Amino acid sequence: MASYFDEHNCEPTVPEEQYRQNALLELARSLLSGMDIDLGALDFTEWDQRLPPPAAKKVVESLPKVTVTPEQADAALKCPVCLLEFEEGETVRQLPCEHLFHSSCILPWLGKTNSCPLCRHELPTDSPEYEEYKQEKERRQQKEHRLECLHDAMYT
Repeated sequence: MASYFDEHNCEPTVPEEQYRQNALLELARSLLSGMDIDLGALDFTEWDQRLPPPAAKKVVESLPKVTVTPEQADAALKCPVCLLEFEEGETVRQLPCEHLFHSSCILPWLGKTNSCPLCRHELPTDSPEYEEYKQEKERRQQKEHRLECLHDAMYT
């Protein structure tokens, strides 16, 4: 891909400015190339109005079982769902975000929705539609971020 200056047959006045203008050109190109995507009749706004589906069964089954350490028990660490303190040596479930829960508390929760009750970290689901929605949402956020960066670079 040609640089900004090669395309416009000119030379930069300051070497530091060349990098900035090349970066802006690359950002504009990536934004423009992303605008050709036709999503057809897919309507992703539906998931914005509903709760996410349950976490994938394989993911829930593979959640690590962790034994509560004496330090955690001494610190009066509690299950965020039932608010009972964990006891030393008790086996609990750990989510990828590292929050701990009683199995009897977190398994029903993940059977209804796919996120941690504390931090909303999302686990994968068995719903292809929802997974596609998450990917599209991420693409939209990235596109908005690139547009903000382009705007900021142009007006600062």
